[in-house]
Amino acid sequence: MLKEYDCWFQKRTITPSINVPQTVISLHDGLVSAQALKEFVSGIERLLEFKPKVQKKFEEEKSAIFLGLIAGMKLPVFEKGNLCAENCCKSKHTDSFIIKVTNSQIFIAGQNENGLLYGVFRFLSLLALGSLKEGFELCESPVSQLRMINHWDNFDGTIERGYAGNSLFYKNGQFDYDDKRIEDYARLLASTGINRVSINNVNVRHKAKLLITKEYLSRAGKLAAIFRRFGIRLFLSINFGAPWSLGKLPTADPLDSSVAQWWKERAALIYKYIPDLAGFLVKADSEGEPGPFQYNRTHADGANMLAKAVEPFGGEIVWRCFVYNCQQDWRDHNFDRARAAYDHFKPLDGAFDKNVILQIKFGPYDFQVREPVTPLFGDLTKTRHVMELQITQEYTGHQIDLCYLPWLWQDIMNFDTARGEKSRIMDLLAPYKEGQSNIEGFSAVVNVGLDNNWTGHTLAQANLYGYGRMAWNPSLTANEIAKEWTILSFGHAQPSAQKIENILLNSYPAYEKYNAPFGVCFMVTPNSHYGPNIEGYEFSRWGTYHRADKDAIGIDRTPSGTGYTSQYSQKNAALFADPQTCPENMILFFHRLRYDFVMKNGETLLQNIYDNHFEGYEQASAMMEEWESLKDLIESEVYESVLSRFQRQIANAREWRDQINTYFYRKTGICDVKGRKIFD
Repeated sequence: MLKEYDCWFQKRTITPSINVPQTVISLHDGLVSAQALKEFVSGIERLLEFKPKVQKKFEEEKSAIFLGLIAGMKLPVFEKGNLCAENCCKSKHTDSFIIKVTNSQIFIAGQNENGLLYGVFRFLSLLALGSLKEGFELCESPVSQLRMINHWDNFDGTIERGYAGNSLFYKNGQFDYDDKRIEDYARLLASTGINRVSINNVNVRHKAKLLITKEYLSRAGKLAAIFRRFGIRLFLSINFGAPWSLGKLPTADPLDSSVAQWWKERAALIYKYIPDLAGFLVKADSEGEPGPFQYNRTHADGANMLAKAVEPFGGEIVWRCFVYNCQQDWRDHNFDRARAAYDHFKPLDGAFDKNVILQIKFGPYDFQVREPVTPLFGDLTKTRHVMELQITQEYTGHQIDLCYLPWLWQDIMNFDTARGEKSRIMDLLAPYKEGQSNIEGFSAVVNVGLDNNWTGHTLAQANLYGYGRMAWNPSLTANEIAKEWTILSFGHAQPSAQKIENILLNSYPAYEKYNAPFGVCFMVTPNSHYGPNIEGYEFSRWGTYHRADKDAIGIDRTPSGTGYTSQYSQKNAALFADPQTCPENMILFFHRLRYDFVMKNGETLLQNIYDNHFEGYEQASAMMEEWESLKDLIESEVYESVLSRFQRQIANAREWRDQINTYFYRKTGICDVKGRKIFD
């Protein structure tokens, strides 16, 4: 029986495609290795209904499964001349692993303990997928060095932009968590290769500032101990102003020696409780948060001061680049929020210490349904950096509307920065090397909470799974990830598995069509960000305008406008600046166009807006009909839960369709050429 809580670890008896010996020989002792052994035994029991016998005694000829480290596998298959083993050992990523299957033996070996754990999880998923056969050999290394989850959990138990219940970690201003649930969560993350987790909101306010005090660090240390078994290290989000708000100093100036000393002492205290703390995550000078700008200092000054505090302990500073003027005058057509990240951080390239990592949102705005990849990627060559994504569906449906995000992430991975050879985002993912524009990995705002199915919408589990898989291997397609997740979660049964996969793959195109048109962004209800409010942000302070009037819509970001396109490489700048070559799904992000502008299909911009919104609603309705056809094929609790979400999604899609189309009809007085109903 399908259990939503178990996600892609369903208890399901399968017929294995290989011979699985009933003895497992564990060749390495260690905290994570012990967890890997535990996961292997429980995984075999879950899928094959027998519990392997565990032994530590080395028997080379025995029919068995061997678990250990590559360096400790003194077996013929790992001796010199085995290219798979040699390539794995040569990998720059210590989290690499090998899986090898023979007629009577199975070998799973990691370059380190984490690699062993990842190898075990990969083997179990391949076993469940039916992808193994005799002679199978796989060597995998994570493409991304940092594969991080950001929690926006608050100390009162709420979650900012959380759509799956309350926090896993906090309640009523205290740590309040169930050890077993945290272990189950760590298992989900580690199974897709996640190796870092920040456990509190980047907006560190009120009582959350006390997280770095003795009163709370002991409980934080116990939480870290659970994640540690799964190869996951914690980050703590900190408030840049803590020296005066918590430490009672008169300033938080990063160049003040007393401030630097305060942070050094605070870091020493924190590392006593969490000795393997990965470091601090910092949001500064952003949306009201304190930062170095208050003291006429640069972001490099602020980040480097903190970096020196954690450096003796091997810690790192992840510094968010979400910095912009959030007090903009909507009357000012010259200021452009989209320019902010590049304007702030490109001049500082090379000014940051080596244990500072910039965390840069994938686009120049804020996790919109469609916006371009920020020009910082491909143009930072002297500073460590990672890409920030959002798994939680802030602007993509609140986990009410189904929106399969790997569809968008696939486009991002394939974006070509056009700065030299092999300059797609997926090509740039590599460990930092000065002089190269390498991206070290990913960070993403997570979508989980205390709901029994973890993610509110059961099918939104695919986004959590998909993020981990894509962070590990960004060349995976949205289709490949959807197929994996669907089979692991629902089994191979036909036609349900294929139908669910198709529903996932159709969901993003449908959502994009009934949302804000052609990359215009921010036509959402203020604050909640769910549902349409076409001018909700039009006269606000946030810099998120579309400036629609009776003749035209959009912002001119070409050299004749705000000049934003000039931040890109010469090739991309020219591509985006010309409306004839600009990708149409972002054309209103870069251009101000008349409604009679003729698009590639021969129809006007306005007619395309009408068509997209009618089609998006119809496609959302078709997804619900497809789901309804599964009524007798899926457990009733899961079926009804997802159906209720689809019913809410249809109502939301209808509002988007009717409000958007009516808005533009009222602006222009131009009818839909196909004569469909528009509410005037």
